[in-house]
Amino acid sequence: MSLRKFLISVLSFTALSAGRMVLHESRTAAPTGFVNEGAAPNEKMLTLRVALASNNITGLESKLMSVSTPGSSEFRQWLSMEQVKEFVQPSPKTVAAFNAFASANGLEHTTISPNGDWVSITLPVSQANDLFGTNFQVFSHPSLKENIMRTLSVSLPSELVGHVDVIHPTTEFTEPNPRFAPFTSFSLDRRATPAASCNSSVATGVVTPACLQALYGIPTTPAADSSNTLLVTGYVGEFAQAADLSTFLALLRPDIPSTTTFNLLTADGGTNPQSPNQAGDEANLDVQYTTGVATEVPITFLSVGNNNFATALLDTTTFLDGVANPPSVMTTSYGSTESSFGSTMATKVCNGYMSLASRGISVVFASGDGGVRGNHDSASVCNNNNFMPVFPASCPFVTSVGSTQGFAPEKAINFTGGGFSNVFSAPSYQTAAVASFLETVPSNFRGTFNRGGRGYPDVALQGWNFEIVSGGSAGLVGGTSASSPSFAAIIALINDRLVAANKPVLGFLNPFLYSAASGAFTDITIGHNSGFVCPASSVAFDAAEGWDALTGLGTPIFEDLLAAAM
Repeated sequence: MSLRKFLISVLSFTALSAGRMVLHESRTAAPTGFVNEGAAPNEKMLTLRVALASNNITGLESKLMSVSTPGSSEFRQWLSMEQVKEFVQPSPKTVAAFNAFASANGLEHTTISPNGDWVSITLPVSQANDLFGTNFQVFSHPSLKENIMRTLSVSLPSELVGHVDVIHPTTEFTEPNPRFAPFTSFSLDRRATPAASCNSSVATGVVTPACLQALYGIPTTPAADSSNTLLVTGYVGEFAQAADLSTFLALLRPDIPSTTTFNLLTADGGTNPQSPNQAGDEANLDVQYTTGVATEVPITFLSVGNNNFATALLDTTTFLDGVANPPSVMTTSYGSTESSFGSTMATKVCNGYMSLASRGISVVFASGDGGVRGNHDSASVCNNNNFMPVFPASCPFVTSVGSTQGFAPEKAINFTGGGFSNVFSAPSYQTAAVASFLETVPSNFRGTFNRGGRGYPDVALQGWNFEIVSGGSAGLVGGTSASSPSFAAIIALINDRLVAANKPVLGFLNPFLYSAASGAFTDITIGHNSGFVCPASSVAFDAAEGWDALTGLGTPIFEDLLAAAM
């Protein structure tokens, strides 16, 4: 073949290949803080996770709505691990399409999820760029120890369209610090008696398990059923300390043996070293308030080792997909701005929580600590009136928990995360409640948000000046990550009563909360969620009667919630 004919052949093949590529997802730029350091080396090896399309994800959603809605003939008939897999696993056609693509391009792949919907491939950057229309670059961030490789767009060969949901990591730029509860003060001495006041609206007010029990009517009666467990997730090097838990119980729950501890599970190389200088305020808060509020409910701490937050969330759902007897409640105190995930990744992760919810797991998330402006607000965003929803709090298959402060009256605290998703539409269980709130938003409101999006949070609870023990010292923390484990503890206690009465656990909460249990909450009507840093004059939502985008349905009344559940 002549050189001229060879070049024509190559150019024709290239044009054909380009024409067969379909844009899958893109972003105009990397989020603030990420710096492009140049093209990734062609020879650099890259491991990508590929999400294969489930064979009937819409069918699973329909089934979940049926089993979680009061009045349904299937109410609380939670699915088994095998039943969920029947919906989630890819179809033979999808598997064949991907296998043919992998074989044609010399790719070896490994299935990395129990439901078969995630596979892993390793290939050079140059090949990834060719196969998926990417342009991988190296990005740095002041909070990252190591640079990452990402692309601003990713495409699919036409033969994979409809068969592949996500290629990860590509356009995802989740924040390096997804933990909440940043507000800490470790100046307290260990006390022999509780603080004089539980009112966190005053300077001397300190919230303890006893305060929450008094405010919400939470019983101290020990749980009776050991099969009803509560899972606390731990990410980005947050380690829970058994010694700190022991000190916490001796100080604030002396009626619980100080030898009480938590079980440990790990995923993706997770660890949980027991050293005071490795104590995690977040992990300690979560473990101490689940243990301290859910009296004698077995607590498990799941430490996930991958420092990429999006990957760690996938690791969590795929890990639990393979657990035959999962926890009845899971609480998570971490999140990132929804846009940092990208829509395809957020959707796939959210569908993972749908799978867990279908099995009867109440998936509880903190709603974020930046008010209407992401997981944390900063001075640079106070004048930005394009509101920034937080994920996974915005996922319609999780129960999102905001924060309140003080009592008589109890009010929404300024940092309580709330708003409307830009990825997920408002689910049917909350459309009426959200519509009522939207009527209270002035017509000249200067904030920009998706009026048709899933509204969050769903509920709220105290979230300021919680006393914990970390690294051997007592101190105060605040954030929606104090609210989430405390609410999860309430649900675990109700589940214990249900199990004792031979009834199914609460499972996916939201359809129940917005209907049969809607009267089991104290409505919070005071507050403005401008953020912790941004001034009260910043544009944000105001609390209102009924559901609002600061405290959801309000704060729980244990006796009424238990009665509705029974």
